[in-house]
Amino acid sequence: MSAEKLPPRPQRPPSSAADAASRLATIVDAAERAAAGVIDDAEAQAQRHLEQARGRADRIVAERLRELADELDPPGSEERVTGHLKPVESVERDAEGEDDEPLAPRRSGSAGARLLATQMAVSGASREEIEERLRSGFEIDDTSEILDAILGPQA
Repeated sequence: MSAEKLPPRPQRPPSSAADAASRLATIVDAAERAAAGVIDDAEAQAQRHLEQARGRADRIVAERLRELADELDPPGSEERVTGHLKPVESVERDAEGEDDEPLAPRRSGSAGARLLATQMAVSGASREEIEERLRSGFEIDDTSEILDAILGPQA
């Protein structure tokens, strides 16, 4: 068998090819970093737009819920139509003569705020998210009564 002699393989590519590969790798790295920066900026901008849109939607929903609550229970209406439900009566706590206390605490906030908080809780929103919406949409400073009534007391 005759074996053809193959020319020896070069150990390194010519220096011009190595320089070109090195420059190409540097360019690709720079392009990848620039692309990552553009993506990060786009995501941040999209997040800001989403938060602004969510804020506008929250205000619209809060206003609409206020309107609906006012239709159901107009503020300052002296001539209320009495329904079949009676108001909670006071009862004595014990025989030692302590002050009368209502069976249930007086609730603060509008019916619309309670409705929104209930809907958010059912859809899986966190206590903090619901609290923020009540503060911003209904201008309720102390949301604990509404949140405790819907979600239970905070541990």
